[in-house]
Amino acid sequence: MKSFTVFLWMLLLFVQCKQENEQAIVMTVNGPIAASEMGNSLIHEHILVDFIGADSTGSHRWDREKVQQVVSPFLKEIKQQGVRSFIDCTPAYLGRDPILLRSLSQTSGLHILTNTGYYGAVNNKFLPKHAFTESADELAKRWITEFNEGIEDTGIKPGFIKISVGLDSLSNLHKKLVKAAALTHLQTGLTIASHTVLAVPALQQIAVLEEAGVSPEAFIWVHAQGEKDKSTYLQAAKKGTWISLDGIKEKNLDNYLKMLVTLKNEGYLNKVLLSHDAGWYSPGEKDGGSFKGYTTLYGKFVPLLRSNNFTDAEIEQLLVINPAVAFTIQIRKH
Repeated sequence: MKSFTVFLWMLLLFVQCKQENEQAIVMTVNGPIAASEMGNSLIHEHILVDFIGADSTGSHRWDREKVQQVVSPFLKEIKQQGVRSFIDCTPAYLGRDPILLRSLSQTSGLHILTNTGYYGAVNNKFLPKHAFTESADELAKRWITEFNEGIEDTGIKPGFIKISVGLDSLSNLHKKLVKAAALTHLQTGLTIASHTVLAVPALQQIAVLEEAGVSPEAFIWVHAQGEKDKSTYLQAAKKGTWISLDGIKEKNLDNYLKMLVTLKNEGYLNKVLLSHDAGWYSPGEKDGGSFKGYTTLYGKFVPLLRSNNFTDAEIEQLLVINPAVAFTIQIRKH
């Protein structure tokens, strides 16, 4: 009876949100869809990643047809599991290829999202030269143009902003990336997903966003599972931040269960996102290297949740409702 009551409460909340914003959309590589169409989602995965560096990468480094041959069976697997939406988190200058993603979306039947923004981690290896000299406003202008006009000459629009910062306190360069993301959000409504890991830079980014007038509800703390002090999750979630636990593997399912139980008991299950951070085709390696599939979350972890008293409504919250709300295009002001 309690489970049914919780389900009704979540259903009413979801209906209320839809009524408040009947035009809620997410932007896929094939164009906009209603957020309610996302269905079961994987919110942080990769099709292709090229680690050669910003000064050398480009689509000349891979054969799209060969990549598609390697990746398609893995997408078919998750489609058969009931997954409907796939968020590709590979940013510009690290192997982002919207044409490849659109082709894979059309052949797999999955909704696929790509991104705008720049990746500052790994000692800025994946930042283009102009990122060091341009202002936050100038960088934001580039990202806003991608949303308004499409990426390069493809006409394909990003569905979110992907940035990245270092593990320590934010450098001035990385503060600039966060500020550019804030400015882009305020013009486009795109959610900001930041490769962050630890709490110190996460909380600092939240402060930068708030100062710029952006609500933490527009911010995804990516790879939060890497932070040892789990109490910081509650501190960030209380502000509205999305806590992305996105490194699920068969060997760490019990650890993820513990994290989710804590967040559930504190009433923040509605601020959690789950995924594998898996894939990916690696240009320069034979046959694209060793590809890790995307089936553990739905194939192994969901059954584990059910066997540990997570209700169908709570699982729906985690895998359907939360992604739809998180990636809805909406300006969220502080």
